[in-house]
Amino acid sequence: MTLKKSLAAGVAVLALTGGIAQARELTFGMQDGENSTVYAGAQKFAEILEEVSGGGMSVTLYPSGTLGDFKSMVAQAQAGELDMVLTGYPDMSYVIPELKLVGAPYVVDDFAHLEEIIAGPWGQEMTAKFEAQGVHMLDVWYYGTRETTANRPIESMEDLKGLRLRTPNVPFLIAYADAVGATPAPVAFAEVYLALQTNQVDAQENPLPTIDAQKFYEVQSAIAMTNHFVASAAVQVSKSTWDDLSDEEKGWVTQAIKAGGELSDEKTFAAEEALVAQFEENGLTITYPELEPFRAAMKPYYDELEAEFGAGSIDEVRGR
Repeated sequence: MTLKKSLAAGVAVLALTGGIAQARELTFGMQDGENSTVYAGAQKFAEILEEVSGGGMSVTLYPSGTLGDFKSMVAQAQAGELDMVLTGYPDMSYVIPELKLVGAPYVVDDFAHLEEIIAGPWGQEMTAKFEAQGVHMLDVWYYGTRETTANRPIESMEDLKGLRLRTPNVPFLIAYADAVGATPAPVAFAEVYLALQTNQVDAQENPLPTIDAQKFYEVQSAIAMTNHFVASAAVQVSKSTWDDLSDEEKGWVTQAIKAGGELSDEKTFAAEEALVAQFEENGLTITYPELEPFRAAMKPYYDELEAEFGAGSIDEVRGR
């Protein structure tokens, strides 16, 4: 799917020079469904882009993995066949290995900290690596903070010992399960509810909106606010598309993406806040364990990463 360029009859806009500007239709793929907060943000982006461009630019959204999984969509963007793609920021570690550092549990304190990291020297170095991979990073949106659910209250890290903790097949989340004394049990996402219901696994970890959407609260009795991973989404545009835009068009896209991100983030934070109260009303036990032992337990994994990326690399990422 290549960038479409055509004169839009009836909505062509006057350029600053007084000539007729070509309308541009962008394509935007994501794995997230239409009920997600990031999809709402993408809709807002499309709305604002059309508005600020006076109809000179529009976006067609392809949610729910319509165009393939995130690696497939990134490849399409790299080839210039897809204009925009949304992926998890650390998920891009398969082509930018250093992003494993920012994915490591407890390296990032919260989303505001992640924004600081991305705006800082290390983050800007990563942004340049995105460019080298054929994509330009426009923005990073908040996906939610991963928490741990179980079939018993988790008052401290000790309470996780021996539990079969479902994680995705993602190295840094498997490392989290190992470090806190649980037994990591990678299970396909679509099978998690049944695995919890049948006691194939005892616990799982996901952001609160996911726990709600997948109804994991029906087969778990407790949620521990372990805050072990701040999930985020990188909004990327094909470098060939970006380089083909005029400075004015780049300004429109940047303005619209910021508006979309603000809405998406606002909805995600609001959902998390509301869900804590909702889960308590549903009878779940919500605990807030002391997190310093969790952080300390990650040191062996940090040592592995620093053996790969250099001594001090964790502190360099944190910037604190």
